[in-house]
Amino acid sequence: MSARLKDKTAIITGAGSGIGNAIATLFAREGAHVALLDLTLETTEELAASLKKTGQRSLACAADVTHPEQIEKAVRKIEATFGHIDILVNSAGLNVFRDPLALTGDEWQHCMNVNLQGPYNLIRSVLPGMLKRQYGNIVNVASVHGHKIIPGAFPYPVAKHGLIGLTRSLGVEYASQGIRINSISPGLIMTPAAEEWLASCPDPQAERQKQQDLLPCKRIGEPDEVAYTALFLASDEARFINATDILIDGGRSQVYHD
Repeated sequence: MSARLKDKTAIITGAGSGIGNAIATLFAREGAHVALLDLTLETTEELAASLKKTGQRSLACAADVTHPEQIEKAVRKIEATFGHIDILVNSAGLNVFRDPLALTGDEWQHCMNVNLQGPYNLIRSVLPGMLKRQYGNIVNVASVHGHKIIPGAFPYPVAKHGLIGLTRSLGVEYASQGIRINSISPGLIMTPAAEEWLASCPDPQAERQKQQDLLPCKRIGEPDEVAYTALFLASDEARFINATDILIDGGRSQVYHD
């Protein structure tokens, strides 16, 4: 352990699985006190228990990112436990891919609530404490969909474009007050959701090979690779990086495809 986040307190949303889980695990290994936020405690209590066995401080919290009152309650609990919050990682997200004309108003709103309003709810809750201390690092997990449009993925890219815009706007807004806000944009990463999607394809192995072949590096990304980028941005090593987005897609978005 290099302790790049020694004695820092970090909230990670969507910590129950996939990218959020990988980020929480890595942050704890690097010395952070981690608050694991997800919809239910069932998804985070096991990770919290395993971290505590190794002497790392962690707290499992249940809250829906679309409900500001739940977020406020969770943040107050985290502050009472750890004293203050240094880092926020907004990793919770939801894939909503629909035909634009078939998309219902409720589906549109749910996509925006989880992927855009949710991160904003968390930011609003932690900002007062960060501003008081004149220190804070926020990392939003956006998507390659926020850079390149893939047919059949509407309205998810709309929300992710918005999240990158939120990152840049708030990053500039609070830059002079010790707050850094950045985002990362993963491409195809082998999360449980990606595995489930591949399994649902008519020929899962053929689809996996197709996706690998689209990537210049000829392999699909892993959650840990996203986590290490989040770690860098959340650490003081990145203290002059603000209001920007880092693509983590193996170079795919730079190449034309049929």
